[in-house]
Amino acid sequence: MNHRPAFLLLLLVSATATAKTAFVANNSDLPLRSRETPKSRVVSLLPAGTPVEVLGENARSGFTHVQLQSGQQGYIATKNISAEPPNNSQSSAISASLNSLQTENNILKEDLAKLKTSIAPDTPLEQTLTIERDRLDRELTELKKAAANQIQLKTERDTLQEDIVNVKRELEQMKLENNALKDGAKQDWFLYGGMLSLAGVILGFILPKLSWRRKNGWDRL
Repeated sequence: MNHRPAFLLLLLVSATATAKTAFVANNSDLPLRSRETPKSRVVSLLPAGTPVEVLGENARSGFTHVQLQSGQQGYIATKNISAEPPNNSQSSAISASLNSLQTENNILKEDLAKLKTSIAPDTPLEQTLTIERDRLDRELTELKKAAANQIQLKTERDTLQEDIVNVKRELEQMKLENNALKDGAKQDWFLYGGMLSLAGVILGFILPKLSWRRKNGWDRL
């Protein structure tokens, strides 16, 4: 006797009995994915409160295998499903929040469109912005020139300081040479004085003898 069909029926009944119903949590358009990864393909978007049949949970991946009432299966993040459906007040709050965000988005779009129109070519705002831009460009050019002049002045100052140091060195060298010349001149004058003194002594010794010889010669005549 073949008991296989009965076994499969028992498994189907057991699986149906263990399956539980859950609901998409209080968020809008949650993705139903094809696999248990955040980057897998999205097969459907589930509004808040959508009932799903839980086929299995994977605590490691954080995803739950679910089946929709249409029979479509997929995976949804476990944190985004709840055992209880969202109440009407929560749904109303979510709807109100979405409507507020949509209204704000529309206002921002209108403001952006007005801003684009106001800065179109030949409009007063565009002309004002152009004048301000030109003024800033001129100020930037002047600042660049001033910076270049400051750099040039600093370079010239450094060159002058170097020249002053060189002149001071040359002046000190000239002072040393002048002092050396003065010392040499003093030594020459001292030498000349000594030589003159010696010549005077010699002449003082020789002249009397010459005078005595001349006198004796005259006496003989």
